[in-house]
Amino acid sequence: MPKPLRVAGTALSALALTLAIVIALATIVIPKLMGATPYTVLTGSMRPTMEPGALAIVQPVDAAEIQAGDVITYQIAPNEPAVVTHRVIGVNTSTTGERTFTTQGDANSTPDSSPVLPAQIRGSVAYSVPWMGHVNSTLNAGSRSWLLVAAACALIAYGLWQVASGIRARSRRKRAKPGTRAAHRWAQAQ
Repeated sequence: MPKPLRVAGTALSALALTLAIVIALATIVIPKLMGATPYTVLTGSMRPTMEPGALAIVQPVDAAEIQAGDVITYQIAPNEPAVVTHRVIGVNTSTTGERTFTTQGDANSTPDSSPVLPAQIRGSVAYSVPWMGHVNSTLNAGSRSWLLVAAACALIAYGLWQVASGIRARSRRKRAKPGTRAAHRWAQAQ
């Protein structure tokens, strides 16, 4: 293979491996360390902050720490699995003394109709990863774990193969270099 193609292939391989590692860190490792949960953004209500298909990494938060401007993920109704991710635009106190939150999507022109209660809050958005929500939605929880392990093993195997190929090629070049003892021994062995 010509040297420019080999260099380009190596550079592309290194770039792909680096990208895979960064994505794995951002979507799997760091959320696990934070105790966070990934949620897929399904609508455009948070544009331009989060586009549909983004993966929102939501970390648990005490309702007492939430302030106006924070982006939170909350259940639409208490004890229901469906969630919404919107920005807090107001912190209020109910007649019973409980904190409530007025929320609104960044792309929406009006606030959400119902106040959010602390029991509904799943957490605040630590960060989001564009497009990765599509992948998250495609993979169900059962297939996700074995697929991630398989992908990690494949990437490690590919990286080891690349390193071994480089060592083998370097060794061959050393042996074939004219005027060296290794080249003389190699020629005699042939």
